[in-house]
Amino acid sequence: MVFIFYLVLPNPDFPIQLPDAYQSELPGDNETLLRRGYFTNYTRDEVLDFYQRQFSNSSFLNIPLPTYRLNYPPEEAQTLIRDQTQSTFLEEIVHPLRESIYVNGFEPKDPQYDVWYKGVDFRQKVIIRMVPSSLLVRLFVAAGILASVFVLTKEWKDALK
Repeated sequence: MVFIFYLVLPNPDFPIQLPDAYQSELPGDNETLLRRGYFTNYTRDEVLDFYQRQFSNSSFLNIPLPTYRLNYPPEEAQTLIRDQTQSTFLEEIVHPLRESIYVNGFEPKDPQYDVWYKGVDFRQKVIIRMVPSSLLVRLFVAAGILASVFVLTKEWKDALK
């Protein structure tokens, strides 16, 4: 029952921006409501910790949901975030069997690639992409999981006899 309750909770809203960050107005960063870019002086760890805390506490009724972080090679950003995306790190923060957010960061090591926005030099540019999930798909997957657990339990009991 708790499993079904977890799955029927509504999708959270898009995560808020980092404190002291500037939201990008560049065309590639706001062409969809599910992706936003920010310019910030936070480190990679600070960015990821902020979004993991926020995403795990963003559920209905303020019930913290479990989250897991999956690390991807930066080259995947052009597939998972947007083509021509610069990246030095890419991580996905996941609510298992539900929605997730991708956190892509570009922290240049070479001064010629410094991140400048509106005349200000920033440590990095972060792009957040939210991937919501459909309630019907979640329930369909849950039905498959519960049916598999039932069959495997029955088979296991039969094998022990």
